[in-house]
Amino acid sequence: MPVPDPSYLRYFPYDAPYDHQREAMAQVYDALEDGTDMLFEGATGTGKTLASLTPALEYARETDKTVVITTNVHQQMRQFRREASAIADTEDVRAVVFRGKNSMCHIDVGYEECQALRDTTRELVDTEQEVAELEGKQRDLLERSQQGDSEATEARSALMDELDAAESDLAEFEDRATCDHYYRNLTGDTTDFFAWLYDDVRTPDEIYEFAHERGFCGYELLKEGVEGVDLVVCNYHHLLDPMIREQFFRWLGRDPEDVIAIFDEAHNVEDAARDHARRTVTENTIESALDELDGETHRVSETSSGDGPGDGTDDRRSDSAYNIISTFLRALRETYDDHLNKGSYDTDIPGPEQVDEHWTDLSIANEGRRDDLTLAFLQSYSGPGYEQELEEAVELGRELDSQYNEAYKNGETSVRKECQTLQAATFLKSWLDESDDSGMYPVASVRREQRGESGDIDERINDTQGDIYGRVELYTCIPEQVTQSLFDDLHAGVLMSATLRPFDVTEDVLGLEEPKTMAYGAQFPDDRRRTYAVDGPALFSSNRGDRDVQETVTTVLEDTARMTPGNTLAFFPSYGEAERYHDRITTGTTYLDEPGTAANDLREQFASDDDGLLFTSLWGTLGEGVSYDGDDARTVVVVGVPYPHLDNRMDAVQQAYKTEFGNDDPTNSGDDAGWRYAVEIPTVRKTRQALGRVVRSPDDFGARILLDARYTERAEIEMPEYAVRGTFPTEERKEMIDVDPSKLKFGLLNFYGDMNAYDGEPPRP
Repeated sequence: MPVPDPSYLRYFPYDAPYDHQREAMAQVYDALEDGTDMLFEGATGTGKTLASLTPALEYARETDKTVVITTNVHQQMRQFRREASAIADTEDVRAVVFRGKNSMCHIDVGYEECQALRDTTRELVDTEQEVAELEGKQRDLLERSQQGDSEATEARSALMDELDAAESDLAEFEDRATCDHYYRNLTGDTTDFFAWLYDDVRTPDEIYEFAHERGFCGYELLKEGVEGVDLVVCNYHHLLDPMIREQFFRWLGRDPEDVIAIFDEAHNVEDAARDHARRTVTENTIESALDELDGETHRVSETSSGDGPGDGTDDRRSDSAYNIISTFLRALRETYDDHLNKGSYDTDIPGPEQVDEHWTDLSIANEGRRDDLTLAFLQSYSGPGYEQELEEAVELGRELDSQYNEAYKNGETSVRKECQTLQAATFLKSWLDESDDSGMYPVASVRREQRGESGDIDERINDTQGDIYGRVELYTCIPEQVTQSLFDDLHAGVLMSATLRPFDVTEDVLGLEEPKTMAYGAQFPDDRRRTYAVDGPALFSSNRGDRDVQETVTTVLEDTARMTPGNTLAFFPSYGEAERYHDRITTGTTYLDEPGTAANDLREQFASDDDGLLFTSLWGTLGEGVSYDGDDARTVVVVGVPYPHLDNRMDAVQQAYKTEFGNDDPTNSGDDAGWRYAVEIPTVRKTRQALGRVVRSPDDFGARILLDARYTERAEIEMPEYAVRGTFPTEERKEMIDVDPSKLKFGLLNFYGDMNAYDGEPPRP
């Protein structure tokens, strides 16, 4: 008797899953039953999304939970919506795609201002409803009174006083700022909107347009509509930002333990969590806080019953806040002034002339003692105690912020003012409390203020009005400090990617407790792909300018483009290296990806070509989460081992990882755990992502080229300290064919000839 299909397959929207998908679904479902996180690596074509989503939806339906699938790649968001729509066509599933307020606001206001508008609008509607109810009661009492009911006459008299007061309250809203779109949400008939919303899986743009045409606020309706749905598609920040996450779960109507989270491109969670944890304050914000406090001191002085500043409690708090924040500002200026002056004669430190409009980090951290900025602050501070004054500054900031909110809601101000004192004081408290903690890296940065259109540069660096100003940042080196609490609170998480291995490293850096793991390699026929490790020069940063090295790389790239029947993708360690070789090569049609340009438009132009060669950085936006099907990209080349820029922050991350995980690293007894965890493994993951841009379906074919001696077997013997081949998974290493640079063109000719890929006579090698 045949074994019946698992019930979760009802959520699989296509004919039948692959065998490996069935196996993966069963493992995901078992992990969810156990409440255990799952690390799921699957090469391109594994069908990871449906293998995770199908059992998750079934388990969530059985146990009354909500599934959230999240990514940081826009193309994947669109793919998830298509998959969710296909599922909804075959099974009764409510799914929504959620996006942040900034991109969906119809009147383009900030978060705090929006909150104040919402509160005031809701108060207006409540008051209108109260007036309407009172008017209805008074009409009823009037009718009864006219019929001779004396009790009704007496009751109506009392009610009229209440009605007059309510109408007076309502009249006050004439001068208060409200949101017309949100007002219509509260007073209009939104039945058609929600019927339309749940009829399919709508994109945020569709929701915005549908709501805008009807005068509604689509974002607020989406927040209402997300409660009780089966599936939510969203960005990383809805889960990784602690403040947003708390609100997001509240909108879902769920506690964290009732949420199953599926993270796509989960190899990016590490960096994304670190970005969401960073806290900064600029010199401009600190100056604004002092201006605010100076104004508050004068305001209190004018209203105080005493003889001058300092007589009232509020004024004392202003003085305390001013003292501690101004001391911190002086210390910041002193610190970056000292460092920039040293840079005038120390080539390892930036001098004033090297500071431009981009933030430049200064190395202020010290081994075994507090950072330079904190030391300068402690040496400069004088007063009753900085802890006491800091508490008073935070308390005053919260009070001022509340006053600004009420002033905006009451129509006393046209914009919702943000409290600079609160921002500066809360950051300073975090800095003094945490900057010396393990895993935290204190950073001071500077940049040059751009003045007018003349481009004139004032070289003063200490003057308040000078061109150079500073920023202070608390940088979180270990993302576990952000992610561990999230994964502890969720019912379970499924983290999926084509490049999650080594699993133990992912487990360590994200703070996962004994997750289950599974990995599936390439599922397409192996005779339809070739992976070549070109035994050319080892492209260390020190020899990239060598003429012979450049000629070798140029020849390999030209041979590759000429022998490829279709487009070629070339990834480099940086945009600068990409530009270098773009300028050297004339074979085919060349395309250069540059920072700050519209990469998607460039991708469309490149994909429409048939002999294009695209030059880009591996650390750009075209290396992962982007599909190149068929001739869109036949061959991909990774030039060099594209390590990221190794600055002081990366050094801090390495040191933090070495301290935290050195004893957990079985590979080398912890000697190089910092390098492996922070640099080598993320770089190889990026490289593997780039290789995955070709061979995207069972009928597809293509070549992947690793152009650097460090990828070869020879490197493991002759320069093992630099070799990276061993960091790739075993099955991927087995596919690598070591080849001399001069022989690569023959390998490509044979491979593509076997695929009958050439239109007519093949090119001559």
